[in-house]
Amino acid sequence: MAASFDPAPPSARGRAARPVGTVTRGTTNTNRLRRMDRWIAHTLGPALRAPERPPVAVDLGYGAAPWTAVELSARLRAVRADVRVVGIEIEPERVAAALPYALPPLLTFRRGGFEVPLDGGAPAQLIRAANVLRQYEESAVAAVWDRLRGRLAPDGLLVEGTCDEIGRRHVWVAIGPEGPRTVTFAARLGGLGQPSDLAERLPKALIHHNVPGRPVHAFLADFDRAWAAAAPYGAFGARQRWVAACTALGGSWPLVDARGRWRQGEVTVPWTALAP
Repeated sequence: MAASFDPAPPSARGRAARPVGTVTRGTTNTNRLRRMDRWIAHTLGPALRAPERPPVAVDLGYGAAPWTAVELSARLRAVRADVRVVGIEIEPERVAAALPYALPPLLTFRRGGFEVPLDGGAPAQLIRAANVLRQYEESAVAAVWDRLRGRLAPDGLLVEGTCDEIGRRHVWVAIGPEGPRTVTFAARLGGLGQPSDLAERLPKALIHHNVPGRPVHAFLADFDRAWAAAAPYGAFGARQRWVAACTALGGSWPLVDARGRWRQGEVTVPWTALAP
């Protein structure tokens, strides 16, 4: 899905059968979204276990190959065995290519876009939209978020973000039915030069605001300083250095996670702290 977005419902435009959005480049690799999936399973676990009926999770815009949907299904089934993952793509050829990997009813594929077509119009417990809005204009983001969060269950979650091609660096926004909640930075710590290396993977809502005077720029600058000050911990490994840097960063920024998540190479900040 790429460069423009019309927030009006398809019926209002006389194109009720046409999915909402445009085709992405479709780049995908196995294990690319492992960091996001790990965080989702941890964060959304209680909500996934709660419903009487099997919860529904959506992998929106999974790309030219279905690997991310297949992996999401396997990872969420470790939390709840009957969770149902629906891979949604706007390109019919991509849906057809994914069908051999389906495992109904646990993993299915269908054509669609930001309208998130689910059986009976059911809400989703999770919508994951990774590397989808990267190709859109920033001005389209709010309307897309609004449309997608309108498809969530009351305790559902939209996770939207960007990562590199093999999933070493990833930044995502977690959005509830009420609006954006948090921003998470996640990295493979081995080989990380400094935390601001993650800036190139900021979601579309933030990437153009990484300039002096804006909160996200200040956050990354402070993180780099904390990382530099924690250099002696590098003797014990990059993980210990990251944990020490996050500990120091928590003195000036309202981090919402703690050491257990930091050891995973993550750190999460309230959206309100970084919002443009």
